[in-house]
Amino acid sequence: MAQVPQTFFDALAVRAWCGLALEALGRAREEIDAINVYPVADGDTGTNLYLTVESAAAAVEAVFEGHEAGAATGAGAAPGTGPTLADAARAMAHGALIGARGNSGTILAQLLRGMAQVLAGDEA
Repeated sequence: MAQVPQTFFDALAVRAWCGLALEALGRAREEIDAINVYPVADGDTGTNLYLTVESAAAAVEAVFEGHEAGAATGAGAAPGTGPTLADAARAMAHGALIGARGNSGTILAQLLRGMAQVLAGDEA
């Protein structure tokens, strides 16, 4: 499986990507809802994608908060360090899966799972 260098992408990049994706989907969700015609014209694809990414972003934030809380109490890593790329990527994928809405959200969750496996260096 391909490896992504740690210096190229880190946990903060995953956090930033989730936030930027959520903002972009927030701006585009009505437009995406309006063009939704497959498999039925139910008009909710943009909303489903937004809610799925919202869940992914919340899971990543929870990893950062948990790491900060652990560092503050001495139970986690040293203060000033954050979660690993693998921690953030796995949280993003898991959050997306748990919060997936509709077919589009489920497909997005699976794409994020594949991305997380590569970023975390997990075996296929």
